[in-house]
Parts: sequence; structure tokens; C-alpha cells
Amino acid sequence: MMARRLACRRLVRLVVLTVLLLTVAAAAPTAVAEPDVGSDRWIKERTAALPEAYQQWLRNVDFILSDEERQLFLELAEDYQRDAFIERFWKARDPYPDTGRNEYREDYLARLGEARQTFGGGPYDDRTKVLLTNGFPLQRVQIDCRQYLSPTEVWYYDGSERYRGEFYLLFFQRWRQGPWRLWEPWDGVNALSSDQDTITQAGIRRECGWDGEAILTALNFLRKQGGTLGGGAFIGRLTQSPEPPEREWLASFNVTSTELPEEAATFDAELSIDFVGRRQNRTVIQGAVQVPLASIETTQLEGADLASYNLLMNGEILRDGRLFDDFRYQFDVEATEAGDPLPLVFERFLRPGAYDLRLRVKDLASGAFYRVTRVLDVPRIEVDGPPRPVDPKTAKLLAEANAALRAGETTIRIPPLRGTWQTGLVRIDAVTTGDDIASVTFFLDGTAVLTKRRPPWNVELDLGDVPRSRVLRLEAYDAEGVELAADERMLNAGDHRFAVRLEEPRRGKTYRDSLRASIDVLVPKGETIERVEVFLNEQRLATLFQPPWELPIVLPETGALAYVRAVAYTPDGRATEDLVFVNAPDNLEEVDVDFVELYTAVLDRDQRPIEGLAEAEFRVLEDGVPQQLARFEKVENLPIQVAVMLDISASMKDRLPVARDAALTFLRDTVQPKDRATVVTFNDHPDLAIDFTNDVDRLALALAGLEAERGTALWDSLIFSLYYFNGVSGQKAVLLLSDGEDESSRYAFDEALEYARRAGVALYAVGLDLPRTQLDTRRQLRKLAEATGGRAFFVDDAAELDAIYDIIRRELRSRYLLAYQSTNTTNSRAFRTIEVEVARSGAEAKTLRGYFP
Repeated sequence: MMARRLACRRLVRLVVLTVLLLTVAAAAPTAVAEPDVGSDRWIKERTAALPEAYQQWLRNVDFILSDEERQLFLELAEDYQRDAFIERFWKARDPYPDTGRNEYREDYLARLGEARQTFGGGPYDDRTKVLLTNGFPLQRVQIDCRQYLSPTEVWYYDGSERYRGEFYLLFFQRWRQGPWRLWEPWDGVNALSSDQDTITQAGIRRECGWDGEAILTALNFLRKQGGTLGGGAFIGRLTQSPEPPEREWLASFNVTSTELPEEAATFDAELSIDFVGRRQNRTVIQGAVQVPLASIETTQLEGADLASYNLLMNGEILRDGRLFDDFRYQFDVEATEAGDPLPLVFERFLRPGAYDLRLRVKDLASGAFYRVTRVLDVPRIEVDGPPRPVDPKTAKLLAEANAALRAGETTIRIPPLRGTWQTGLVRIDAVTTGDDIASVTFFLDGTAVLTKRRPPWNVELDLGDVPRSRVLRLEAYDAEGVELAADERMLNAGDHRFAVRLEEPRRGKTYRDSLRASIDVLVPKGETIERVEVFLNEQRLATLFQPPWELPIVLPETGALAYVRAVAYTPDGRATEDLVFVNAPDNLEEVDVDFVELYTAVLDRDQRPIEGLAEAEFRVLEDGVPQQLARFEKVENLPIQVAVMLDISASMKDRLPVARDAALTFLRDTVQPKDRATVVTFNDHPDLAIDFTNDVDRLALALAGLEAERGTALWDSLIFSLYYFNGVSGQKAVLLLSDGEDESSRYAFDEALEYARRAGVALYAVGLDLPRTQLDTRRQLRKLAEATGGRAFFVDDAAELDAIYDIIRRELRSRYLLAYQSTNTTNSRAFRTIEVEVARSGAEAKTLRGYFP
């Protein structure tokens, strides 16, 4: 009995203890896991925590905001960063960044306002999406046929940004509720029913009256477009968000933070600020972070003899609580055992006023940081006024580099010239600053044309009838004949030229202790510069990630011979550079060596590509002299830049649909992500239908809505297409399709031939149903193809085009890249002939017949 009582008591105690534990557990707060970054919950919570103004902005741009952009915006901690993000968000989409307006932002917000006023402020439906991407239609018909159809609208456009021809759209609200949808052929006509009954064309005409004809017109148009170009290439594109800009802008925005990571290690350094001169109406701020060598570590790669200090600097400048400027530098300095602190010099150009500077330096070897904030009271520097040095040591070190800034501003610039290209007599008006210019010399392609002894500093130059690339240079001198300033511009360079030029140091000038590297970068259209690296001899001194592309450089030996090299990179890894010797003796000769790239197809007796050839089987001769190959590569993995030229003159009317579809098939089968293509249509004038892109859907839209009319300007259109390739590197080809001889060109065939020989673009010419009487046109197309390393084809039926384009596609993917440095170091600009021989029986090499240096 006693044992039972003890057992019962133990059981009661256990039950009570269990209840107490459960009660305590229930009362304790439950830990909620943090949501994953980028998850729906994370986005919802971060958005709800924002001030209402930023929540409204997110709602406004929801249609065009990419997932990456949304995540980065929600990760920002301070309002000034959010304001800067919004500003750059719109700037990244600005089609004309050199103007004072942002047309994209203005158009988008105006259309958004119209959509909300017309359709309400709810979620984006297909009507709002089409309006945002195409603007309001020319005509909008609201259908009143409720007994038979759901609420329906027909929109008519006479062309838009997304489609060049006229088109119709049909919107409906299924079962009178929910968002409006754009009707697509696979929906079926019964989707328009108001009560799920079967819909017929006769019923639409009977029940909807005149509105029924508008509905049937839209239905038939959309069915036809869905069949010819595919729904994804037409209907879907009208409601898709526009492609976001290249993500490089996000990367550049995200790397300039000056905040320190949690629990980051730090090191000591000292910041000094000098106001060293004036650049136009701005004061040049020169900062120097003195880093004691003992506080940082060195990096030494395995197998390398030398170690280096590698430091990354991020800076932000605020004005009135808003981000005004940000910058980023990387410094790479050869390590020494001991010595003075390492100066990390940066420069910004600011108008006089009060600013807040936030600066962070990271030692890449140790991961430690230095961070400092400073109030900047930027003074106005007079042209002849003295600088205000704070740190005498740094000021002395860079005195020579800063001398040009303190001496005033003497500059000369070649302003942008009007027109797509420059030919004939062109007036050049130089823009100068400073009062000490006594003469200006004008150079064209390295030859002095004219020297003027008094203003105005202008000249008229005859650039010839054909838009050839020419180098224009201006040099300004003082009364003693000392060069004060210079500028250089490539004329007829096109939109795709990528180049860098060292404006300072200048050739022939003596520098003792320091100099200022000033770099001019020409950026291809639609692209950005990722970074510019500055070298002294072979030592990389610094990497600049944003303008101004300038860097003060301390010379290691007073007056010693050295060279400065600047290398600019685009985000996809392409590079261009310039090199200038400083303190060079008068007898130092710089030799320009031409690097020639030959994209070569090798065909057998049946005109089929021969693959698997080795470098030893090729022999290259320039003007009969054997050349040593510096590079040999199979082209199948290299990018292709191709232009499809399509004749849309009146004689093509019956064949245009087949020719267009064949061109589209070629583009779909050929263009890979690393390639770029464009479409040029022509009749009595050429028209660039689309810029270079690898988006096949956009290329398809460029081929849509074509109409055959007017005459044929064949040679003008060919020169126009070849001109568009100016500045484009790598493998280039033009596919020309025409059915007739030239009728109205300004340029003659011989001029087109010479231009093609200079362009370095392989021409594949297709003559479609050319009359036998047009022997001259056949001969001319063959001559163009042979001179450029392409081929000519002649077919009687447009149905044969698919097979021809397939041959061209396989040939472009079966080429060999042969590159060499020419042994001809003369200054002659005469045409140099090229021969490529292949040591295989029956093999024929097709490549450029030569080039102009």
C-alpha cells in the first residue's frame, strides 16, 4: 500500500512538473527566423519599413524594375543612398545621356500618369503594360457588345517603338472581372464570350454591328502575326517589361560603400586635403592618405619575386545631406622593406561650398580598414592665385604634377562635328581657353595642313567624297613655340570606336619629379568603362573606376627615361591602351607596327569548309614578304558581328516575305549570346532598323512591318552598312541581298569597292533573280566578295535562300584567325596586298586581299 502511495505521489509530481515546463515554454517568446535575402517575405518586410515616398517609387517603377535592382535598393540603409540609387536608375536608362533631359524618364512617367487616369491605379494589367511600352494608340475603340462578348477594346497603332508597321491589338476582361488581358491566338475566340457560349465571326458581325468589324480586323491581324513571326516575337514583346540596362551600373553603384563591416579590423593612417588648382569653375581637391607601412601587409603571389601593397579606396561626398559624388581607386605599389608612409592620392573636382567627405581604405592583404570623415570647406581658387596646401610634404612631392593646374587653364578642343559622317569641305572651329595661345597648327593624318597665327582658330578641310576614317589633331603653342595644349579626334569613326589617349604626359616634354597623367577615353555607343589602369613602366600604380581619368604620378628618378601607359577596359573584358615615353632623348624613335588579323575560310574543290587545319599548314605573305604568325585560332568560339542587308525596293514586293523569313531563320540559327547582329533595309536610301544586339526577338521585330517600294541605292547602302562597323573589332560580315542593279546611288561602284577594302568586313553577296542582262552587277558583287574574303551567290528563286544562308552560317563558324605583326615599318599609306597559302591539295583560302595601314 505504501509503495502504491509513493508511486502515485511521484506520478503526480511528474505531471505537475511537466505542466509547469509546458506552461513556461508556451509563455517564452518564439524565435522567428530571419527571412532569406531576396525572398518574398524579405521583400515585403523591407518595403513596408521604407518611408512612404520610397514605397510609392517602388510601385511606380514595378514594371521596369529588375529583381537585382529591387534587392539592392532594399538593402540600402540611408536615404541619401536611396536618392542616389533612384537618380542612377533613371540615368542608366537615359537614351541620350549627353543632353540635359532624360527622355526615357519623362515618357515613362507621362504614360504611367495617363494609364492611371484612364484605367485606375490598380495592378498593371496588359493595357497598362502596352501603353507603357508603346504609348497611347492612334485609335481606341471601346466595344459595347455585352450580351455577346466580355468587355472588349480594340487598339490601333500606326507604328511604335516595338513595331514599325501598323498593328491592331484586342483586349478583353474575361467574365467582366479581373485584369484586362491582351488576346492571343492560342486563347481562342471563345475566350471573348460573356457567358461561355460559342463565338463565331458571323455572331460578332450580327451582335456587335460596326464594332464587330473592328474586332474581326484585330483578330485576323493577331492570328497572322502569331503565324508569321511567332507570338513570342510580337504579341509577347508588347507586354514584356523592357530589357533592363546592363547590370554593370548596379555593380559600380554597390562597390562605393564607405561603411565598415561588423567587427572589422582597422589600421591607422592620416588624411590631408589640399586645394591645388582650378578646373574651369571647379576647385581641384587633392587628398592624400598617408599609410604607415608597418600598419599594412604585403601580397606576394606564389612563384613571384616581388611583393606589393594593394589597397582599395572608396569615397562618398555629400552635399546638403544628399550623395553628390562617389569614387573608387585601387592602388598597387611595389613593396619596400622600410620607408616613408605610402601616399594614396585621389582627386575630385568640386564647386566652392561645404561638403561632407566619407572615406574608407581597405588593405586587401590583411582585410583591415581605415575610415575617416571630414568636413570640406571648398574655396574658390583664382586662376593666378596660390594653392592652399595643408600637408607641405605632399605638396612638395606633387608640385610639378600640380603646376599645370596652378598656372591657369590653357586648353584646345575639337568640338563634335555635325552629321552622321563627314565628307567634302568640313569647317573645323577649335574651342580654346586661356590667353597665351599664339598659334595653332592643324594636322590631318599626321601631316601639318595649316598654322594660324591669330584667332579665330578654324580651318576648312577637304575630307574627300567617301567617309574615310581620318585623324585630326590640333596643337596650340605660345609665343616661344612651346606646346601648351593639344587635342585629337578620329573623324568618321562611327559609334563603336573604343580608344584611349594620354593627353598628359606629352611626347617631347621633360618632367623631373612628378607628372599628371590625364587620360581621354572614347566609349562605344551604349557601353561603359569598367576601369582604367595607369602604369609607370611595367608597374601598375593605380586603377581608376570613374572619371576624372587623372592621376598624379611621382617619378622614381629625377628626369629619368620612363613611359606611362593607360589601359581602359569595358565590362566584357575588351581593352585598349596608349603609351607615352617621357624624358626621351631626341634620337629615340617610336615605330608603329601594324597588327593584322585575318579571318580566313578554307574551302575544298566543292566549296565546302575544310576544318582541322594546323598552324603549320598556313603561310601568310604581305606584299610578297612572308610574315610570322603571332596568333592562330579556330573561329568557332569567337564572337561574330554581322549585318543583314535586305533590299526592300519595289521590285522585291512579291519576294519580300520569303526573303524576310529566310533572313530571320539565318539570324535565329546563327546569333549566339556572344554574337551581335543588326538589320539594314534599303531601297532608294538605307535605314538602320536596329542597333547591334544578340536579342533575336528584337531582330525579328526589326524585320517586321516591311513594305517594298521605291528604287535601289545599292552602293550608298553598302557604304552606309560598312561605315556602321567602324570601331567594331573581331570577325565581321555583311550579308547583302538584292534583286537589281544600282539605280540612284550618289557613290559609284569603284568608291564602294575601295571603301570595302578599307573596312575589313567580309561581304557575302546574294543576287536574287538578277536578269542575265545585268552582267555588270554580277561582276561587281563577285569583285566585292573576293576583295573582302566573302563569297557571291546567285539564285533564281527566293525559296533557295535558306540553303544559301546555311552555307554562309557554316562558313562563318568554320574560319581560322591568322594574326601577325607586319614587318613593314615604313610610313607609307599605300595599299598592302595579302596572300594566304594553304599546304593542302585543292584547298583555297578566302580572306582579305589586303589593307590600308
